[in-house]
Amino acid sequence: MLMVMAVSAQPRTHELDVEIRERQPAALPPVVYVLALGTFLMGTTEFVVAGLLPEISDDLGVSVAQAGLLITIFAVGMIVGAPLMTMLTLRLPRRLTLMLALAVFAAGHAIVALGSGFAVLLAARFLTALATGAFWAVANVVASRAAGEAASSRAVGVVGAGAMLANVVGVPLGAFGGQLVGWRGPFWALAVLAVLAIGLIARYVPHDAPDQLQVSIRSELSALRSGRLWLVLAACAATTGGVLSTYTYIAPLLTDRAGVAAGLVPLVLAGFGVGALAGFIIGGRLGDVRPHATIIFAPVMTAVLLLAICLLSSVAAPTIALVAALGFGLGINPVLISLAVRFAGRAPTLGSALTISAFNFGTAVGSWIAGITLDSSLGDTGPAVVGTVIAALTLIPTTAIVITQRRHSAAIN
Repeated sequence: MLMVMAVSAQPRTHELDVEIRERQPAALPPVVYVLALGTFLMGTTEFVVAGLLPEISDDLGVSVAQAGLLITIFAVGMIVGAPLMTMLTLRLPRRLTLMLALAVFAAGHAIVALGSGFAVLLAARFLTALATGAFWAVANVVASRAAGEAASSRAVGVVGAGAMLANVVGVPLGAFGGQLVGWRGPFWALAVLAVLAIGLIARYVPHDAPDQLQVSIRSELSALRSGRLWLVLAACAATTGGVLSTYTYIAPLLTDRAGVAAGLVPLVLAGFGVGALAGFIIGGRLGDVRPHATIIFAPVMTAVLLLAICLLSSVAAPTIALVAALGFGLGINPVLISLAVRFAGRAPTLGSALTISAFNFGTAVGSWIAGITLDSSLGDTGPAVVGTVIAALTLIPTTAIVITQRRHSAAIN
């Protein structure tokens, strides 16, 4: 698995990386924060199941491993759903698409809260993931357009920060609520909040301009011919795969290797969430000022942090600090999303949707490889080693983006 004054500029339409920009107004449009509320709900539902697995397992009479499929099926739904739902809702106004996505999101959670069969719950989670992918893809475009090109990365960063905030607030509250009122309670709460969010979307999201509705599947698919877009997607998969392949298996590293008490693990994970939240906000701001420098520096920083975890994982204090700092590695994501929206040309929503698929694909593949290493000689440090390699590989597509974009700008000039 949701702000401060920025520096921006009025670049020429063909330029991407402008090193010095004029100051913009401090406040982003209210719609950006409304969309961040939506991604907060999306991020909460994506990860809250992890804290409720024992209760779900006992209630439904399935193993914890089987109950974990509720997380897996959601990830699959996000990979497939983001681009698929983008194409299916192509001719719909973006405001209507967001409202329908939230309505399906609410219905999916109500089905989970009422359902008694595990197969029904799996189907409902998949349906919810489709709606989540559609909402997130459109929300990135709406936020980017509302903020303007000079503040697009910052706006996307705030929208993404909603999901990061879910790890700090939404997921712990969901787990706590599940212990108090039963695991179905958090799903009812998310359903109600989604219905309330529909009203906010109707109030704050502007109507589309007439020309924005004159699109076709052929024009959307034309974005797939953009080599720069594919470089961005490769960077999306690599940067997220590097961080989350390690994060997925961080608990055994903390308890078995670093000697951290099991009761402190949730606090360490919350520290990671705080780092990721700050990373999204700061990364979005930096991306509007120095996008090229940001997409080069962030993977380097992430690889160094992961390498340090590999080397220092036997000592508790530095490991805890490094895990919290590792959240900053996700700060490159709003910049990559903003670049994808631009490089997709006439198909910004599809470009945004494909980044969501790439993020989830990278997480799935990276976590799978990391899981294999647990049974190797690397043991609990295996996932961190895998993460270090994947994070370093991010530099290949990001460096290529910088080179090709500068050549493109030079050719136009």
